[in-house]
Amino acid sequence: MTMEVDILELSDRSAKFVLSKVSTSFANGIRRAMIADVPTLAIEYVNLYDNTSVLYDEQLALRLSLIPLVTDAETYVPQAECDVCRGEGCPACEVSLTLSAEGPGTVYSRDLISSDPKIQPADLNIPIVELKKGQKLVLEAIAHMGYGRDSVKWQAGIACGYKNVPIITIENCDACGHCAAECPKSIIKFEESGAKVSEEDILKCSLCRLCEQVCDIHAINISFDENAFVFTMESDGSYTAKDLALNASNVIKGKAEEILSILDQF
Repeated sequence: MTMEVDILELSDRSAKFVLSKVSTSFANGIRRAMIADVPTLAIEYVNLYDNTSVLYDEQLALRLSLIPLVTDAETYVPQAECDVCRGEGCPACEVSLTLSAEGPGTVYSRDLISSDPKIQPADLNIPIVELKKGQKLVLEAIAHMGYGRDSVKWQAGIACGYKNVPIITIENCDACGHCAAECPKSIIKFEESGAKVSEEDILKCSLCRLCEQVCDIHAINISFDENAFVFTMESDGSYTAKDLALNASNVIKGKAEEILSILDQF
């Protein structure tokens, strides 16, 4: 049985697709990999040289760490896995970003100057702090590659979930209209033969079964396909939605190959 993917929506930051001929555990593995196992860049250390703003140093460091950074996974590796520096920090696993600002005015993420032109804030208009006249902020931020399982600042997937593909069967409907009134998604329509749900609207079903419960003659049956899933996902901008899904798939593949290599030793 070969896995099938049917893309319904795709943009830079979000995607919706149907994943078919897979198990629930595989679908959940993809979801978990998007959230926790795809390495991303995030600011981990901040060297503050001048801070006369209203925020404490620790508050500024926290705000900076939560700014998503566009990640180049082909160039950088997680610091703990770096063979060049053995975790000490080097150009293969970290990026330096500097910021120098003086009030009055608001400091935004776009004011961060990266040592690598490819590594920039995913959103340029994230406010960091408002400086009054005479206040200054001068700092250097060090970004490292890391995993979402270790800290939310490395979590590239921010809204990843799935549901089984619904199966709606309607037979011997008397067109009483109760099911349509009860449906929270408003996907049940009426024709001469009775209630109908179009192929396009079936995927909108939330499997709440309210229509099934309100039908006195049991004309409606709601079930689902155990091996097909409607997947929705969003990226924080570290990766495009397409790259995030592909990287998550490669993580699953890599883990499977690692298990096989271990088992082959016995």
